[in-house]
Amino acid sequence: MNLSRLNFRALSCILAIAVFAIFGGTMSCVSPRSIVYFQGDTLSVYNQPVVQSYIPTIQANDLLSIVVGSLNTEANEIFNTANSFTTTSINYSTTSSGARLQPLGYLVNPDGTIEMPLIGKMKVGGMRTIDAADSIRVKLQLFLKEPSVIVRNLNFKVSVLGEVARPAVYVIPDEKITIPEVLSLAGDLTIYGRRDNVMIIREENGSRSYVRLNLTDRKIFDSPYYYLHKNDVIYIEPIKTRINATDRNAQLVPIITSIVAAIGTLGILILNFTK
Repeated sequence: MNLSRLNFRALSCILAIAVFAIFGGTMSCVSPRSIVYFQGDTLSVYNQPVVQSYIPTIQANDLLSIVVGSLNTEANEIFNTANSFTTTSINYSTTSSGARLQPLGYLVNPDGTIEMPLIGKMKVGGMRTIDAADSIRVKLQLFLKEPSVIVRNLNFKVSVLGEVARPAVYVIPDEKITIPEVLSLAGDLTIYGRRDNVMIIREENGSRSYVRLNLTDRKIFDSPYYYLHKNDVIYIEPIKTRINATDRNAQLVPIITSIVAAIGTLGILILNFTK
């Protein structure tokens, strides 16, 4: 009886070793050079001029927050009612509630205009938010004393997909973000993400472009895609090891499950036989 139990334990150990060998074999070593960002020369100090050529402008279907202030508090509310919040089921954050407070805002019409109280229709399409605020402030001087205007784009967002910790759509309140910043928001790439082949999908002026960037190369700072544009999509491709491991594990799981069940049944029969 003791001998049979030892044989059963030995079989169990062999099975555990086999499972580890099969599944452990699917993981291969990852070279440090494939996961280290911004590689280049080894100089301790490296100076490079910062150039941001992209200046976001207001486009059709943008949702604008326009906050008006003046010495007349009651008059301000006429313009600021559109900035009140309402609950919507659209979730642009990483919360698990599935809903958030979404400001109504001023929707830019297809012709680039917005409709404001007292002012009526006015053209803001193609303007920077700071220029639109100046134009609105000039028109409000006819109705308000010493008005101030702040304009923000509420739907400046980018999407992050693939091998990151938190894939999601991220709203950028200051309308300026870089690839490293948005990947930080997404919790960084997983160990399985390809850092040398990051895809950026961009739609502008009626056309769609696809570009692949290498995050391990310091030259990415010179790329025109380093600063992200509104509605950019960032896709992180998995390495081949990840794909192969997933496919192989999916094939082996039912086989290993059957082996475990068979060993368990065999062990029970051995123990019953030796009683």
